[in-house]
Amino acid sequence: MVKKIENHFGRIDVLINNAGFGLFGTTEETTEQQARDQMETNFFGSLWVAQAVLPIMRQQKSGHIIQISSFLGLTTLPLLGLYNASKFAVEGLIETIGSETAHLGIKTTLIEPNGFATDWAGASAVQTSSDIADYNPVRAAFAESGDNPDTWGKPEATVEHILNLIDNQNPPKRLLFGKIAYQVVNDVYKKRLEEIENWKEVSIAAHGH
Repeated sequence: MVKKIENHFGRIDVLINNAGFGLFGTTEETTEQQARDQMETNFFGSLWVAQAVLPIMRQQKSGHIIQISSFLGLTTLPLLGLYNASKFAVEGLIETIGSETAHLGIKTTLIEPNGFATDWAGASAVQTSSDIADYNPVRAAFAESGDNPDTWGKPEATVEHILNLIDNQNPPKRLLFGKIAYQVVNDVYKKRLEEIENWKEVSIAAHGH
């Protein structure tokens, strides 16, 4: 498909990598096949498409890889363990590609949305079993948190901002989409920095010299 696009247009300026689906359920209840399917789509799907496009961008000495990640590549929610893990992996992958290709004129941006009103949590989602009763309180709290419609962003509101991102000559490495993502990640990073400082002496002492 990438070769067909190159043959038709002569170049590829932008890749928007958006392969992904939601896998809902506790980590303990997730089967091996469900875990592999999640990583195959969310992580390896993004890797293979990036690898297919990179030779073209490298030859033309320009390009912009925009990876749809998630704010759950920076923090976690219960019942989304493998999804969280796949997005953490994608974050590391794209950040590394960016550091490897910057001198070739290739840019990378991780878009990190909160939940949006798409099929991600609906028709395209996969559910693990839910037969371990000890997790029922976690499931109940998770379901309640998703009942507020204000939690979910509007997909159509992102279009203008993605187009502006493409036109930007100095795009960010990461870009949060949604007010929930902004609030949650801002709070998470403040707490992480505080914890790093609280344990600074141990961190330095563990170096050994």
